Amino acid sequence: MQRLDLRQLLSQKLSPQQIQFIKLLQIPTVELEARIKEEMEVNPALEEGREEPENEYSDSDSDDYDSDDDYGKDDVDINDYLNDDEISGYKMQGDRGGDDDDDREMPIAMSTSLTDNLMDQLGFLELDDKQYTIGMQLIGSIDSDGYIRRDLSSIANDLAFSQNVMTTEEEIEQVLHMIQTFDPAGIGARDLPECLLLQLERREQDETIRLAERIIKDSFEEFTKKHYQKIQSKFGVSEEELKKAIDVIIKLNPKPGGSGAGMTRVQYIIPDFILTNENGQLQLSLNSRNAPDLRISRSYADMFDAYDKSDKKDKKLKETVAFVKQKLDAAKWFIDAIRQRQNTLLRTMEAIIKYQHDFFLEGDESQLRPMILKDIAEEIGMDISTVSRVANSKAVQTEFGIYPLKYFFSEGIATDSGEDASSREVKHILKEIIDKENKRKPLSDEKIEKLLNDKGYNIARRTVAKYREQLNIPVARLRKEL
Repeated sequence: MQRLDLRQLLSQKLSPQQIQFIKLLQIPTVELEARIKEEMEVNPALEEGREEPENEYSDSDSDDYDSDDDYGKDDVDINDYLNDDEISGYKMQGDRGGDDDDDREMPIAMSTSLTDNLMDQLGFLELDDKQYTIGMQLIGSIDSDGYIRRDLSSIANDLAFSQNVMTTEEEIEQVLHMIQTFDPAGIGARDLPECLLLQLERREQDETIRLAERIIKDSFEEFTKKHYQKIQSKFGVSEEELKKAIDVIIKLNPKPGGSGAGMTRVQYIIPDFILTNENGQLQLSLNSRNAPDLRISRSYADMFDAYDKSDKKDKKLKETVAFVKQKLDAAKWFIDAIRQRQNTLLRTMEAIIKYQHDFFLEGDESQLRPMILKDIAEEIGMDISTVSRVANSKAVQTEFGIYPLKYFFSEGIATDSGEDASSREVKHILKEIIDKENKRKPLSDEKIEKLLNDKGYNIARRTVAKYREQLNIPVARLRKEL
């Protein structure tokens, strides 16, 4: 049988305004402009620009709706909309600029794609229709790093099924050899050794180049593992001759596709904050280029005022008033969310500056203090999730470069003095130790651990290995040089 129970539940639900604020908070400045334009397209009551209200509007004299009408239960003052017609009270970079400066677009790097570059070079070859079709298929099979990883038999099948071109692997390889002569050097290789050999073939041939080719062809595995003594014994060369050949190989490009433009458009980073140092005083401002001033449409406000003072017994008129009120409310909520976003960004960044003040003054990584999301959340009196949304997608421009906010967050490591050192500071010192080591006898993780302990950092060997891997530094054996 069906049962009918009464239950009391206590739960938390986000309001539509809160959801809107969260979504606006987590997007970076570069995406905010598009979000604002999207809102303006769907809500005609929202406009861009600044304007002081000229007239006072009030609905105090208007009659109430009938008691059974939901639309008449809320009294609305037009001044609530008109007095909030602009976002002010925030110091923003570019507020002093004119209209021309506001309309200027951010720079975008334009370049030719790798595929277009290769297709242009293919057009200079004297090929028949079949060879040209094979060449197009090969170029389309080249990955972004410049390699062809598909088997020639698979490419032959693709040509047969998609292009109705019957060919053999020998014909495809013949065209491939032509493509491998294109720039950049090494393009169209099927593996790393072939890529390096293609680049060596273009060098002026001498004993060093020939030795480098022999190493790649016959001892590539020993080379990757840096077993240089085995290579030296195998080829019967001196240490100096081997060193010259190794120097040639390591200067070759392992990803030739990266030297061409893999992307047709590259958007530069747009910082959300601008931080300047004025005679030792740090000045923070928001980048307002992609956050235009917003206001309530005066025409919609006038329309609402006229409808509100008219006869409210007409059903269609009631629906019109409800629609206009809905758009006005949505516009006001959006402007409030933008204002709240700017306030939250400023409070969060100011707290970060307070924690990392010494770093922002000098730009020295060793001055970074340990700082976690909880520290900033407690400082500004907000939830950790709010700080996380700000830190994960925002950047600040300083005199030392542009940094993502999450760069300043790191765990603490105890020192002999009883203070906590930032993990980033430890990584910085670890990198300095490795940079200064004797490359003929690179330091092991155990020796690096001892050096760090001598400097007062209580760190374990496994932590040294973890930080070294995060810095993309190989183990001691792979750092060894002749």
